[in-house]
Amino acid sequence: MSDELQDYQVNLENLESKLDTDFANGLTTNKANEFLAKYGSNSLGDETKISITAIFLHQIFNAMILVLIISMVICLAIKDWISGGVIAAVVGINIVVGFVQEYKAEMTMGSLKSLSSPTARVLRNGDDVVIPSVEVVPGDIVTIKVGDTVPADIRLISAMNLEADEALLTGESLPIVKDPNETFTSEVPVGDRINMCYSSSMITKGRGVGVVVATGLNTQIGEIARSLHKKEKPTVKSIIGSILGVTNGTPLQRKLSWLAIFLFWVAVLFAIIVMASQKMKVNKEVAIYAICVALSMIPSALIVVLTITMAVGAQVMVTRNVIVRKLDSLESLGGVDDICSDKTGTLTMGKMVAKKCWIPSVGTYMVDNSTEDTADNSPYNPNNGTIKFSELTPTEIKQSDEEEMSLYRPLEANEGKNNQFTQWLTCATFCNIAKIANVEGEWKAHGDATEIAIKVFTERLKFTPELFPNMKLIQEFPFDSSVKKMSVIYKDSNESGDTYEVFSKGAVERMIEACKYTNDGVTLLRAEDRSEIEDHVLSLSSQGLRVLAFAKKTFRGVDSPKVSHTEKSKEKDVEVDATEVWSDSSSAETFDREYVESDLTFLGLIGIYDPPRQESLSAVKLCHKAGINVRMLTGDHPSTAKAIAQEVGILPYNLYHYSDDVVKVMCMTASEFDALSDDEVDQLPVLPLVIARCAPHTKTRMIDALHRRKKFVAMTGDGVNDSPSLKRSDVGISMGINGSDVAKEASDIVLSDDNFASILNAIEEGRRMSANIKKFVLQLLAENIAQALYLMIGLAFQDDTGYSVFPLSPVEVLWILVVTSCFPAMGLGQEAASDDILESPPSNSIFTKELIIDMLVYGFMMAVVCLVGFVIIVFGKGDGELGFNCNSPNDNFNCKLIFLGRSATFANMTWCCLILAWECVHPTRSLFQSPHEDNTWYGHLWGNQFLFWSVIGGFISVFPVVYIPVINKKVFLHGPIGYEWGISFGFSILYLCGCETWKWSKRVYYRKWHKSAKNPEYELERKDPFTKYASFSRSNTMQV
Repeated sequence: MSDELQDYQVNLENLESKLDTDFANGLTTNKANEFLAKYGSNSLGDETKISITAIFLHQIFNAMILVLIISMVICLAIKDWISGGVIAAVVGINIVVGFVQEYKAEMTMGSLKSLSSPTARVLRNGDDVVIPSVEVVPGDIVTIKVGDTVPADIRLISAMNLEADEALLTGESLPIVKDPNETFTSEVPVGDRINMCYSSSMITKGRGVGVVVATGLNTQIGEIARSLHKKEKPTVKSIIGSILGVTNGTPLQRKLSWLAIFLFWVAVLFAIIVMASQKMKVNKEVAIYAICVALSMIPSALIVVLTITMAVGAQVMVTRNVIVRKLDSLESLGGVDDICSDKTGTLTMGKMVAKKCWIPSVGTYMVDNSTEDTADNSPYNPNNGTIKFSELTPTEIKQSDEEEMSLYRPLEANEGKNNQFTQWLTCATFCNIAKIANVEGEWKAHGDATEIAIKVFTERLKFTPELFPNMKLIQEFPFDSSVKKMSVIYKDSNESGDTYEVFSKGAVERMIEACKYTNDGVTLLRAEDRSEIEDHVLSLSSQGLRVLAFAKKTFRGVDSPKVSHTEKSKEKDVEVDATEVWSDSSSAETFDREYVESDLTFLGLIGIYDPPRQESLSAVKLCHKAGINVRMLTGDHPSTAKAIAQEVGILPYNLYHYSDDVVKVMCMTASEFDALSDDEVDQLPVLPLVIARCAPHTKTRMIDALHRRKKFVAMTGDGVNDSPSLKRSDVGISMGINGSDVAKEASDIVLSDDNFASILNAIEEGRRMSANIKKFVLQLLAENIAQALYLMIGLAFQDDTGYSVFPLSPVEVLWILVVTSCFPAMGLGQEAASDDILESPPSNSIFTKELIIDMLVYGFMMAVVCLVGFVIIVFGKGDGELGFNCNSPNDNFNCKLIFLGRSATFANMTWCCLILAWECVHPTRSLFQSPHEDNTWYGHLWGNQFLFWSVIGGFISVFPVVYIPVINKKVFLHGPIGYEWGISFGFSILYLCGCETWKWSKRVYYRKWHKSAKNPEYELERKDPFTKYASFSRSNTMQV
């Protein structure tokens, strides 16, 4: 076994045979499935396995259930078997329901984890496909690029400028330069195997293709994982914190656990008051009553219902193209009041089409009759559309009074073959790594969307690399956000000289700085030429086109500074601004990028159109309506960014309605924004709605500036450099299709369709979930307040022995807690979003002032109607006889009146609690007014089946426990009633009227102080942050 060569020592031809794969076409689907069954999934263990024991223990060891268990133990200790049995039933119901629901929640979150797990781009059946990393098998041909996490141990087949961060394996702080051509005859350490890339390492530069040689626990990182299965020894503090729920879970779960602890001490205080009211003469009945008063302050179902609601919310979001990675974000989404979004692929379709091309001294070319409809991938079809030509420049065309299309004519057969245009086409062809192909009648593309658009344009004119078989790629300088250029170096293999060709493209302003000559290669590029180019850029970008410039250069190798591989590897502590040679190049040195990209010859411009998504405009309008500012942070030219921002509604078209200082701030470049100090940024009247030519650090500065203005920010990102801003934001949103693994790892949620409208879906769902949490928190705590008030005031009813006669028996209290808390609260957690959910201002707080006031009002009213009903029966209709020993199931005497009062109050409080559950559906709307305009109120109540049957079941449950013999008098300590049903029903209706009156008063208050405009567009402008700076009247101002 020791004599067998390892994968990094085997030559590629033998490795292809050994792994039974095909480097050109990859594995077939059948063979991949066979290998998956043979080698197992590509994971480091069953991380998604659900621990049934852990879930069960979690139900027991939380603050609220522990209070119930302690109460049960006390009851059993004093031999009150009935109360102890009832509390045991309450504990059992909570544990069973909580276990079942949390198990389902864990299953849901496990499936979500698989959706948001890293992916890999592999070659299957000759086609590039993206699969979950866990499905990668040995023999798969994998493509990796900057920002990717390597999905498995792979042997490189080819690479371009490839560097990987393998600190996880080697501890080496600097990325390791990879060379697929390197071979080894002897065993070398992992860090020196430069023809390999290892699982979980990060690609920091370049791209490459490799074959998978090991997956799962057979990888290098898998061997480390085997030795890391020892768990950290828990401390006493961590154990207690975990039991109480204050050290684990989401922030809201921890906050509610602290609430439970607070309520526990309040319950203890109430229990002491109960005993003190009996002059500390505590018999069994007093002790049980004290326990029940204490339990009335503990919303035992709260944590369970919260867990269920959040899990269901996360599951619903999947159907709306949002994958939740961190449950914390669910709590945060409802409070988002600022969205900083990228443009390409998020606000726009990301399916770009090259529309116009300008060649100096030649004219302007335009693609006509192309389509952005992606149903048949038509943007990738080079046969789609026709090219027209005009001798005019873009600026002349824009300034012309004639219809634009009349200025163009069809391009004749050989008209595009002039020298200047051919030079540009050659540059655009070589300075491009995208691929398009017709696969079984369907056009497919692979690569960056911008490069795909350029590739389609050049192939429309039959310009492909195959026309130049002798041109050999020597070196590539990938696009870098700091220089905003990409360049390649080619050499004609038929020439024996030392001459190299450079082809470069990038941001216009950076390219102009690097250019020295016009496209004749002789005439110097003058200041007026640069000004003319800038004018043409403005003309193109004002049409929403993304403009790139192209340039070339010819140089001799002896004239260029070089950095050899040997010197670079020796000087690890020195950062060298050079990239590696192409894998099949025999050169042992690289050219200096700064030299290569200087003194270029300007060739021309191209304008690329990325059509906005149809839903972007309406989504932005809805964001404004919801009180959310939308900002666009893009790398595009300011004019392009401004045009697209106006098209999707981020910027108003009528900028002349605003003061000059605001207009200057509305759309800024990154250099302008970064030139300002933090103090100067804070002094701006408003923060920019658009930042063009945006760099990664600009995004973090924008987030910091918004935070200083007390804003709650969501940030989108897809690249490696976006990870700092994603982490800095309150809600980080990464792209599921075009996002890098690094960005996904740093984010809170992932958009599976890369669509801006899905962000609004996430916010809407986040608000729905937050609103539902408020609903069941209000319902549970108001019920607790009502019970506690009623039971504490009831201590005033004392019989002749000096003991209080309890207005509700302990078992009645526990029954009400069971019937009216858990299931109705779960139903409230499943409420659909109301139609006005996006019209309310953002809020990330659960315990608002409104909720606390509602809780006190609803709880107080319930306690009053129940207490009045009891008093009428016992002291009004009855003679006030409180009997003897009526708190005990045995030896009670003359307790009929008390039993009647308890039965009526029991029914009254149960029904009031269930009415409250329905009243909590909406904080201000009447129960008899549906929150959905297309539905009736009874149709809405029927629509939430879980809540409906929970309420109906609770209503009906009152009757059997009042009438079943023995159970009624010996367990519940109440008896059958007659006319008292009318009192119970009447006071329940009175409570309903009280709730409706309270809501009516709230509506009157909101109408008085928060009047809504009759014109919806007027109301939309009211939320426009720039309205107060407008120089004209609002009636003449278009809404944003």
